[in-house]
Amino acid sequence: MNIDYIGYMKELFDYFDKFLKLSAETQNILAGVCSTVFLKKNELLQPIGHTCKTIYFVQSGIARIFYYKDGVDITESFAFAGNIIVRVESLFTGKPSKKAIQVLEDSEIIAINATKLFKLYDEYPSIERLFRLIFENGYVETVNRIESIQFHTAEERYLSLLKQTNIVQKIPLKHIASYLGITQVSLSRIRASIK
Repeated sequence: MNIDYIGYMKELFDYFDKFLKLSAETQNILAGVCSTVFLKKNELLQPIGHTCKTIYFVQSGIARIFYYKDGVDITESFAFAGNIIVRVESLFTGKPSKKAIQVLEDSEIIAINATKLFKLYDEYPSIERLFRLIFENGYVETVNRIESIQFHTAEERYLSLLKQTNIVQKIPLKHIASYLGITQVSLSRIRASIK
C-alpha cells in the first residue's frame, strides 16, 4: 500500500493514534485490509439479518444503528465523522444481526475487513492491541449509554447528544426521539425549552 493511500485515510489513522501509535510498516499492512464505500442518503450499510464481518469508520457523513420493535423503527446509536460503527454482537458471535446500519446523509465510509484483520493479530501484536483498546472503549461507551438512560432525563440525554456534534439538525427528529426513548412531541418541547 503506498503512502498516498494512507494519506487519503489520514482521519482513520488519526483515530487509531488516539489509542496506539503504529509503525509505518504496520499502517501499510492495516491499510491493505481497508476499502472505501460511498453511500447515498438513507442507504443501508448493513441490512437486518446480515452477519457482520466488517468494521466501519465514518470518514464523512452520519450513520445510525437501528432495529424494529413492534413495527416501530428504533435508533440505538449514532456515529458521526471520525467514529467507528460496527455490529459487535454479530461480529464476535458470527450470528446474523437483528439490527441494521443506515447512513442519514451522503457518506464516505472506510470498511475494515474483519476476517483479514483478525488474521493479522498473531503476526502484528500492535494491531491486536489497537483493536482491543478500540473495542474496550466501545464497551465503556455502551455502558455509559445504558447508564444515561437509567440515570438521566431525556433533556439531559439530548444536551449530551448536542455536545457530541454540531450537526444534530441534519438528523430527522423521529430518529433523535427514538434514540432518546421519547415522542417527537416531547422532543419538540425539550428543543423549545433550551433555545
